[in-house]
Amino acid sequence: MAPRRTAPHTQDRPLSLIEQARRDQLIQITIDLVSEYGYAATSLTRIAQTAGITKGAVLYHFASKDAVVAAAHERVLGLLVADVEAAIAAVPADRAPAAYVRRMVGHLAERPGHTRMLVGAITNGDVPDPSVRWKPLAALLQEARRARGLGPGPDPRTLAIIVGGAIDGIIGEHMRDPGYDAPAAAEALITMLETTLFA
Repeated sequence: MAPRRTAPHTQDRPLSLIEQARRDQLIQITIDLVSEYGYAATSLTRIAQTAGITKGAVLYHFASKDAVVAAAHERVLGLLVADVEAAIAAVPADRAPAAYVRRMVGHLAERPGHTRMLVGAITNGDVPDPSVRWKPLAALLQEARRARGLGPGPDPRTLAIIVGGAIDGIIGEHMRDPGYDAPAAAEALITMLETTLFA
């Protein structure tokens, strides 16, 4: 009996270009399927059928459905974080909270499939620590006040949670009604934030 080939996800070797291309394809298919059908209806069978390969071929690249969904979530989250970080890096510290809000709303409104993937992860309980969402913004808020020579001000955690909830609300409304002006809503949120933050 021939030895069973070990899948790349269990090996400590670099992936070939073909393996990496297949993994990228499976990740993109998973993002599209979760966006269209939701987490529960995105099965390994559906991923395989969409890719035109067998379920076993999917399992060659990923250990389970959870593994391919986690890779898809990581890809979407990584793109969001990189986009927002670039926007923040391009402005002075006292303007970082406004850049954060604009880019978060812009990125999520421009990529509804990615937004559904991120919402699905939260709904599915795949974001174990809620502070991952509010801590970076809380730090930006504190730094913005320091950059303007202001003292501690309002509780940054509470303010970050409120701003995060407002962004979620704006994006939720935009997803429900694509005609809703998400950029204008982001500007209104920035005005409220700056009034509270720098008062």
